[in-house]
Amino acid sequence: MIGRLNHVAIAVADLDKASALYRDTLGAVVSAPHDQPAHGVTVVFVELPNTKIELLAPLGASSPIAKFLERNPDGGMHHICYEVDDILAARDRLKANGARVLGDGEPRIGAHGKPVLFLHPKDFNGALVEIEQI
Repeated sequence: MIGRLNHVAIAVADLDKASALYRDTLGAVVSAPHDQPAHGVTVVFVELPNTKIELLAPLGASSPIAKFLERNPDGGMHHICYEVDDILAARDRLKANGARVLGDGEPRIGAHGKPVLFLHPKDFNGALVEIEQI
């Protein structure tokens, strides 16, 4: 059901500083920042040969990333994203197998302009999982 790893997301308090670290220190290509108001984040993508790193910073005080950073002031890994061919079929299979889909269970458009869903970390060894339809 799951396809390739799409990205690993890292929450950061200072998006400019984190972008510079990947761009200047590691020599990576880093995208321009993109606000995602529906998700309460500003993101940049670090392009790698085989996947991406998504750097997430809070967009507003009610951002879930702001809450994450309150608990983890230095930032840290936030979620991992896998690709799926059919997000509704994947959702239904996951739910049938006992996985909890966060929110109302309906896909929302993610940072890549494609439908996404998040799965409860308690069902996946403590890791927040995002699935994205390719």
